[in-house]
Amino acid sequence: MEFTFLGTSAGTPTKSRNVTGLALSHGGPKHWYLIDCGEGTQHQLLRTRHSVMQLQAIFITHIHGDHTFGLPGLLTSASMLGRTAPLYLVAPRPVKIFVEAALGNSDSSLSFELRFVDSEAENFRWEDDVLSVTAVPLSHRVSCRAFVFTEKNLERQLLRDKLEADGIEAGPAWGRLQQGQDVMLEDGRLARCDDYTQIARKPRKVIVAGDNDQPDLLLEASTDVQVVVHEATYTQEVSDRVGPWPQHSSAAQVARFAEAAGVPNLVLTHFSSRYQFNPDAYPHIGEIESEATGIYRGNLYLARDFARYTLGKDLMFKATERL
Repeated sequence: MEFTFLGTSAGTPTKSRNVTGLALSHGGPKHWYLIDCGEGTQHQLLRTRHSVMQLQAIFITHIHGDHTFGLPGLLTSASMLGRTAPLYLVAPRPVKIFVEAALGNSDSSLSFELRFVDSEAENFRWEDDVLSVTAVPLSHRVSCRAFVFTEKNLERQLLRDKLEADGIEAGPAWGRLQQGQDVMLEDGRLARCDDYTQIARKPRKVIVAGDNDQPDLLLEASTDVQVVVHEATYTQEVSDRVGPWPQHSSAAQVARFAEAAGVPNLVLTHFSSRYQFNPDAYPHIGEIESEATGIYRGNLYLARDFARYTLGKDLMFKATERL
């Protein structure tokens, strides 16, 4: 799995950071998903390897503009580029109304089917051939969700010794068993996939959360999760000064949750536009990092626009080059 941050600023963009967007790919850039789509996301994508033609689904955490205003432009650009494959839009109901209004009032149409899936539906689950996705309700000024992405259809290893001991010779049957199929053998025996193969690793599982002032809501969902991506809009001192109305998390809040949950890798994002990466600037993003590292002992990352991270099959998470 690979993560590419397309925007890491909260509310408004800065000179170096766009508003929220994250590309998640599985099996290469031609099979990818978009989580949130702030204004300018399609422009950010032009600097990556991702194409709207291969986009599998868009997941929107909530209706706020810094997470949705890029949708109409991205969708119509995909249409103008000739996309014909259906595209899933997994989002709360107000997002569907917003997109339909934007398209309808701008004399715009799409060359492909936009398949809306209500992320607020009871027992919501979405899946394709490689990922299963569930949602966790969060605490924000509007209905908001975290999406839990779990890898499925893991590769199987043949139990060669058992196959040979049972007289099942190497051939097409082995290949079908490895693909997860039960096989009827020439001698009339049924060779069951589960009897002759094993899955030798754990599925990769990650959480990408929307805006949220109660990170502990993710405690139960964080079991066996290797990576959590969560907002840390400001430090606790700023949070106390701003007050509870915005309903965002401080770095300290998220760090306490991640430490309690035993999350091995925590990626913070959605930083207030007041914070800068310039070492001579004030306030500096290092204040967020310092507050979190004082509490959380796992692997901490502060996302930057175009930063890329990979989660390998060995469940090792690491930063790669920044585009």
